[in-house]
Amino acid sequence: QLQLAESGGGSVQAGGSLRLSCAASGYIASSYCVAWFREAPGKEREGVAAIATGSISSYYADPVKGRFTISQDNAKNTVYLQLNDLKPEDTGVYYCAAAYLAYCTNKYFTRTDVYNWWGQGTQVTVSS
Repeated sequence: QLQLAESGGGSVQAGGSLRLSCAASGYIASSYCVAWFREAPGKEREGVAAIATGSISSYYADPVKGRFTISQDNAKNTVYLQLNDLKPEDTGVYYCAAAYLAYCTNKYFTRTDVYNWWGQGTQVTVSS
């Protein structure tokens, strides 16, 4: 069973940066689509970025393009999300999730229903 654990959240002022980590453990197959989602109070969980592990393919939602960067360290079984130029609207609980590799496309990567494995989340708070 694949297990995911996020870390790196915190409180920053607008314009600041954070780096989130998603560490995988347990049974790890060769490749997954690993994504970051966020959930703000009173809003639906939304997909932010995704990466196909073992490849260079990555995907971003429009609100974060140019500010967030998803990357991976395969030796550490860890996916990162670098958050730059943070805005108050980026506040929320950030979750990492994994799906079968075939869902790593622009059409599917933001859909919560295709992800089988989820972490517990890490809080990001951006103040103005």
